[in-house]
Order: sequence, then structure tokens, then C-alpha cells
Amino acid sequence: MKPSESAVHAGHHHRDDTGSKIGMWLFLFTELILFGGMFLAYAVYRLQYPNEFKLAAIELDALVGTVNTIILLTSSLTVALSITAIQEGKKHLAQIMLGMTQVLALAFLVNKYFEWSHKFEVGLFPQSDVLLSKPPGEIIYFGLYYVMTGLHAVHVIIGMAILAVMMGFIASGRIAKDNAVRLELGGLYWHLVDIIWIFLFPLFYLIH
Repeated sequence: MKPSESAVHAGHHHRDDTGSKIGMWLFLFTELILFGGMFLAYAVYRLQYPNEFKLAAIELDALVGTVNTIILLTSSLTVALSITAIQEGKKHLAQIMLGMTQVLALAFLVNKYFEWSHKFEVGLFPQSDVLLSKPPGEIIYFGLYYVMTGLHAVHVIIGMAILAVMMGFIASGRIAKDNAVRLELGGLYWHLVDIIWIFLFPLFYLIH
């Protein structure tokens, strides 16, 4: 007996990969607008206070920024390797690569925590007496530093949550060799996080 049309449709799961990718790209575009506005504000104030921005940047440790840049670039590589692994049907390897990405992301956040902690210890935080005693340009610099790097850290945490969900999907079989689009979209978000940091790093750490 020929199966009914309703039965066929009941067993068929529609998947709109193209639509999902377009939706993700639109979302990423809104994120770029958000950070783009901040980069624009940074550029305006830097033109207004070039010497004070350079003086304030001396307070940041370029080595810490460099290490965090290497960490995030490596994490982008491990995400890309996880996508390649799942496309080749190597489920276990894909999970290992995502696990490595999580470890690298955590290392980034730990470094950022210690960096911020040191700034708080020396009184360089918003509304502190030490910071308020400095020229306007330095106050603005550190205001932008905390807002932009803080928002970026939030995106790192969100990215870690997304990749954790992807690991669960791989384990349950919801992401597999013939259905890797979810992992690809998660990887796109993670690459955006890395790209934003690549812009933040020279703006705050390399303007001495």
C-alpha cells in the first residue's frame, strides 16, 4: 500500500539551511553595527585627545593583549577544525576541537579577569578618585576600554554557551556529517568574536 501524503510529511523534517545562514549573517551584521558605533566613537575621541590616549595606553600590558590575541586566533582554528572533522564524519575529533576552543576561551577570560583586577587595584576604574584626577582624554580612554572590552567578554561567554550546545548536539546526533549547518553557524559567531578582538587589540594596546 502506498503511504499517505500525510504520513510522508510526518516523517520529513524540513531544513532551510540557506535561510538559517542568511538569518545568522543578518544577526552578525547587527553586531557589527553595534561595535562599529563604538569604534567610531573611539576614533572621534582619539582624534580629539591623541596624546592623552597614548599616555593612558601605557597603563595597559601589551604582552597580555598579545597573549589573548594568540589565544583567540588559535580558538578560531580549533573551531574550523571541528567543522572540518564533523563534515568528514569524525564526531569524536569534532568534540575534542570544540572542547579545546572552550579551554582557550576560558583562558582568555581568566587573563582578562586578572588584567581588570590589576586595574582596579591601582584605582583605574570608572568613577574612581585616581581616574577622575586624570585629564579628560584618559578618563574617556578607560571608559571606552571597559565598555568595549567588557562587551566583548560578554560575547565570548555567549559564544562559549553556543559551542557547548553544539557539543551536545554532536553527542546526540543532531549535528552530523550530513547536517553540520548548526555548527557552521556557531563557528561564524565565534569568528566574529575573534575579529572584533583583532580590532580592539591594536586600538587599546598598540598606540604607545
